[in-house]
Amino acid sequence: MPIARRAQLPRSHRVGEQLGLGPPSLLAAIFFSYSCSAWFNPSQVIQWNAKRLNHILYFLVPTLLSDSFILACRLQPLSEKMSEENQSKSDSKVRIGHSLNEAEMNHVTSRRESALECLKKHGIQCSLDKLPNIALLASGGAERAMMGLLGSLVALFQDDLLDCMLYLVGLSGSTWCMASLYKEPNWSNKLETMKDDFAQRPEGGHIRFEDKISKLKKYYRQKDTFSLTDIWAVLVVSEIVNEIDESTFTSQRSRHSKDPYPIYTVIDMQSRFDKLEAEKFVEITPHETGYSITGAFVDTSCFGSHFDQGVKTQDQPEMDMLFLQGLCGSGLADLEKILEELLPLIKKLMLHELDVIGDHSSSEIKQTDVHSLSDPHVDEAGEVLLTLVELNLLVLRKEDPSSHIQILNNLLSEKLDKEQKEKLIIMSKEVNKKNIKEYTLYICSLHSCWNLTCCEIWTVIVKCIELVTHWIWGTTYNFLCNMTAEEVSPSILKEEKRHYVDAGIDNNSPFLPLLRKERHIDVILSLDFSETDPFKSLIKTVDMCKDLHIDFPEVPNDLDDERDDPKDFYVFEGPNAPTVIHIPLFNKTNCGDKEIGKWRKTYKTFQPPYDSKMIYDLLEKAEINIKNNKEKLLTEIQKVIKRKTS
Repeated sequence: MPIARRAQLPRSHRVGEQLGLGPPSLLAAIFFSYSCSAWFNPSQVIQWNAKRLNHILYFLVPTLLSDSFILACRLQPLSEKMSEENQSKSDSKVRIGHSLNEAEMNHVTSRRESALECLKKHGIQCSLDKLPNIALLASGGAERAMMGLLGSLVALFQDDLLDCMLYLVGLSGSTWCMASLYKEPNWSNKLETMKDDFAQRPEGGHIRFEDKISKLKKYYRQKDTFSLTDIWAVLVVSEIVNEIDESTFTSQRSRHSKDPYPIYTVIDMQSRFDKLEAEKFVEITPHETGYSITGAFVDTSCFGSHFDQGVKTQDQPEMDMLFLQGLCGSGLADLEKILEELLPLIKKLMLHELDVIGDHSSSEIKQTDVHSLSDPHVDEAGEVLLTLVELNLLVLRKEDPSSHIQILNNLLSEKLDKEQKEKLIIMSKEVNKKNIKEYTLYICSLHSCWNLTCCEIWTVIVKCIELVTHWIWGTTYNFLCNMTAEEVSPSILKEEKRHYVDAGIDNNSPFLPLLRKERHIDVILSLDFSETDPFKSLIKTVDMCKDLHIDFPEVPNDLDDERDDPKDFYVFEGPNAPTVIHIPLFNKTNCGDKEIGKWRKTYKTFQPPYDSKMIYDLLEKAEINIKNNKEKLLTEIQKVIKRKTS
């Protein structure tokens, strides 16, 4: 029975399990009942498991546009004078081609003028056509990456180096910082103030539970492709970044003329499973989103809408910054570590939804008070969900679940027809880790029978349980569906939906978007915020570039001896390749001899949000890395200029 039901799932729904992303049992269902709790406690959810994450979870203005084969009526880059009506029509179509979109070209061209003036301040003279294109790259690493990037940016600003950076590209935790920064117009000149705002967020209180539930319901109502990423963004990421940011790229496009051009990175999970290396990484910029290497793009405002044969056929809400942060930073929790705190939190959720708490605020309700509240305060639909969660918990602990099975049968028996009741009794005879998934899904499928109050939050939780059971993340309509494009793998063109997730599960540094030839990147300042091996992403990029025939510097094998005790500045060069300057966050210069392990342990990837002292200490370490290496960085830039002029 479980196998037959599983076979009915769409292929895209099975990818997570085939990749080893699925939870060990239906206990994953507990996560969302837990996460939707009124007094959500991130200190449990963020007890992630690093080993599991590794399995599941990483210009010159371009030359001619003639290399670009453009579909959808041969769509050309948008003219500034194009009418709003024509622009809307163009935006709703897919572009196949490697050229940069005009908006990015204009931004970077203007930014190059700023970079030229910036270098002059440091006594570096060169002509505009010999100016190197410099990009700042930030790795993943959860909140460590978020704060590490912020500290690095502050130091670059203080040392008059930030204006040299044409691009800022990130993935996973570093995108949490980026999205928060780009909420502020021309943030580059406000970094010192924003630094204090970031650091003091822990003292500013948490997002109100009512606001989280409101946002969760909004996603559920408005989106055809509601997935675990929506819930993750609302309930977990919002707690880390301490805001629900509903701004969109469209609203930001004209507000960052003084800032580096941002590139956010995710991966296409199906492409990763199918080993389609060229179509694995997806870049998201303010103007276009698409496959960096293949050259298939859509206007970012339309990313997520329904497309057929390259033309938008149905609108979906434009992706907001909160969802973007969830999409880019969808690190997954180790569910078994949070179960002990689950039940009282779920009861709090139910009490909240049923207004049992009345006029008492959440701060006035202690956990001991919750245990004293009796079950009659919970309506039958809520009781079904609560019992279902408790049942899963018992199965996980290998304890006898028979009493809870009997309670569920009693709660449901009068609400089911004869056939449904018989099936439930048969499935109830033996509930264990192997069949708890199907048992729970069956009860969820009957929710119209037992959710008699039609309480929307119960419906949302049921949907969440179903999603987490199938482990469905990042569901998005495929803008390449049913297209004819030789440049794109046929398997991508066939599917209506794709699943995008945290790129850190594949490679924790987003080099690939910067290696597009059209961006002509000469220098990459790589900030590595990885928890352990600071060279792993570099080495993986070397291997990937060889497979894709992309020029990238070699990384010496003798770096193995420095993984646990790295220096604070590395330079990698190669023929026709950009110079890569690599700076590990924790190194023997800013941490001292034999102290790196201590700092890594203090700032683990999977732990509760940092307090203000931890944030300031981490910001200081990141700032030191830039300040200590300012002259070395300028020297490498001069070397690149010399090569370009010779």
